[in-house]
Amino acid sequence: MSATATPAARQPLAPAARGRRVRGWLRGAAITLVTLVFALPLVWMFAAAFKTNVQVTDPSVGLWFTPTLDNFRSIVEAGQIVRSMGNSLLVGVVSTALSAVIAVPAAWAVGRFGMHRTGSLILVARIVPAISLLVPWYYLFAQMGLVGSYTVLVLSHMFVSVPLIMWIMISFFAGLPVELEEAARTDGLSAFGAFWRISLPLAAPGTATASLLAFVFSWNNFMFALVFADDRTQTVPVTLFNFISYASTDWGGLMAAATLITVPVVIAAVVGQKYLVAGLTSGATKG
Repeated sequence: MSATATPAARQPLAPAARGRRVRGWLRGAAITLVTLVFALPLVWMFAAAFKTNVQVTDPSVGLWFTPTLDNFRSIVEAGQIVRSMGNSLLVGVVSTALSAVIAVPAAWAVGRFGMHRTGSLILVARIVPAISLLVPWYYLFAQMGLVGSYTVLVLSHMFVSVPLIMWIMISFFAGLPVELEEAARTDGLSAFGAFWRISLPLAAPGTATASLLAFVFSWNNFMFALVFADDRTQTVPVTLFNFISYASTDWGGLMAAATLITVPVVIAAVVGQKYLVAGLTSGATKG
């Protein structure tokens, strides 16, 4: 007599499992919606860079059109966008590097030695609007003969970058185990030696995150360059502004230039994504 196996009846999902599945669907739908909201303007900008001015302003022309490279060719031949991208890269790299050299050790000292008043002053520096300082800055830098130079752009960007990096790194250093530094000091290292050999390597993700955010600020900053730069040191936000005139706007050239200046930031974000995610999450917990 042969026994026949009967398939087991499919068990219904438990209420908790059904709830998790529904929450997963809702989470996926929300992520998709947010992604579309943020991605559509970038898609429109990228598409408009390959359109003529007539096509850009024609609502009937969507994503189906014959692309042209005339916008990119014209702005590259003009030369200003290439020069301004070089200026922005120079100012951004130098200001971010100098800010990190100053802010990272300062953040370690504040976070490790409980300098709460100093931390409050840093918060005040983050809150004070930079536009309120433009007039005294301009007068001071004009007296020093620095207006129109790279030096004044680097210094003005550091005013924002140093507090930004410090504010991010204070919580990061506070989250590192203090026992590691104590063990290093027991082995004969000084306080700064323990920072240099132990804490600083562990803080690499946070430093990369803070530096990337500072560089993005410097790359996108418009106000300081508009006031302090001249034609020789002009950065990309001011160059984009020049595409807009009183009578008309070169939408094709503007979108092509915006696409070009977006590429370095996107590349930096993609390359530093691992450090960006690790740096934003590592300082969230302590111990």
